[in-house]
Amino acid sequence: MIVQACLNGARPSDFHPGLPLTPEAMAADALACIKAGAAELHIHPRNGDHAESLLAVDSTLAVVRAACPGTLVGVSTGAWIENDIEKTRACISNWSVLPDYASVNLSEPDAPRVMELLRSIGVGIEAGLATVADAERLVALADHQKVLRVLIEIEEQERSAAYALAEGIVAVLARAPVTRSILLHGFDATAWDFVRLARQRNYSTRIGLEDCRHMPDGTLAADNAALVAGAVAIFRRI
Repeated sequence: MIVQACLNGARPSDFHPGLPLTPEAMAADALACIKAGAAELHIHPRNGDHAESLLAVDSTLAVVRAACPGTLVGVSTGAWIENDIEKTRACISNWSVLPDYASVNLSEPDAPRVMELLRSIGVGIEAGLATVADAERLVALADHQKVLRVLIEIEEQERSAAYALAEGIVAVLARAPVTRSILLHGFDATAWDFVRLARQRNYSTRIGLEDCRHMPDGTLAADNAALVAGAVAIFRRI
């Protein structure tokens, strides 16, 4: 059961004054988040124009790993990043600095092939599930147990509906059964609800500017490290 720091995601540059968009800024934030109690990192590398880029994985990971040696670092493989199936595959195949794991959204058409590709180069997989249909697609795969963990990520903003969706996904996983660990998180209005629910269920969770910019009391977070410290405090409560 861990708290993972998600530093930037696909957020635009004006989302928060402290959003890290360069390798150096991501590395500095990563180190601060580890000091605040995060066990792992999830980042979306950006190119020189600050756009998400799978081509920027090598250079970004090199800088982040130098700042946080020994810390597991993951990246996204979201189809929107390159917006081209063949280019996405080519970028992943050509990584020379490998992430420890990469998230794959089961809602995306090429997800099974991306998962196969990641396994072939020795990168762990976070299987991203946002809907019950995503969960059903995962468990239908013959190699669904060959993932590092299951990432339940709920975008629904109304709390009761979001909880119901998460329960539906968990039910599908339980029936399979899928025995991999679960990391549960929400976005924006539900981010802290799901941090608390993850603590209650003994799941891992994540927090950072990819998921929200406000603290549990509604105030604007100073930075990623403040968000991580808030989640760690929830996880440490008895």
